[in-house]
Amino acid sequence: MAVSDRYRAMAADFTSRVEAVPPDRWESPSPCEGWTARDVVRHMVGNVDWFFGMIGRARPDGPSVDDDPAGAWAAARDAMQAALDDPQVAGAEYEGAFGRSTLEQSVDRFMCIDLLVHAWDLARAAGLDERLDADEVHRVFEAVQPMDEMLRSPQAFGPKVEPPEDADEQARLLAFLGRNPG
Repeated sequence: MAVSDRYRAMAADFTSRVEAVPPDRWESPSPCEGWTARDVVRHMVGNVDWFFGMIGRARPDGPSVDDDPAGAWAAARDAMQAALDDPQVAGAEYEGAFGRSTLEQSVDRFMCIDLLVHAWDLARAAGLDERLDADEVHRVFEAVQPMDEMLRSPQAFGPKVEPPEDADEQARLLAFLGRNPG
C-alpha cells in the first residue's frame, strides 16, 4: 500500500475518534502520562508541523487545538495528505537523527505508528471504542519490536508493561509501547 493511502486510512480512523470525543472529555487524562485527550490531538498536530519543518515547509494556518481540537486536527491531517499526494513533496529529503530520509518514509515509519497508538490513547481517554485495525496492529508490532531500546527514550514510549497471558496482539503491542491495555 502506498504511504499516502496508508496515511489516509489511518488518519481517517484517528479522525473518527477525534470527532467522537464528547465535549466534556477533552480534559480527561489519556494513557500518556501527563496528557489529556486534547494533548493527544495537540501531539498529532505537532507531528505534522515537525515533519514539515524537517523539509523546510510550514503547515497552512488552521484552528488552534485549544479552541477546536477536531478542526485543528482536520487542517493538519489535510495538509499532510496533500503533501503525501504530491510526489515532489512526499519525496523531499532531509537529514535526520536516523540519517537521510524523505517525508514519505518518515511519515510511514513514525507518524503512522503514532496514528495507530494515539487512536487507542484518545479512545481510552474519551471512553470510545478502543479496537484498532488488526492488520495495522500486526504491521506496527512487527516494525517496532526491533526498535525496542530506541523506543524507551524520554521523547518516545515508556517502559514495557507485562501483558496478560491471554492477551491478543493489540494488547501485546500496547503493553510493548508502555500502555496498560487492561
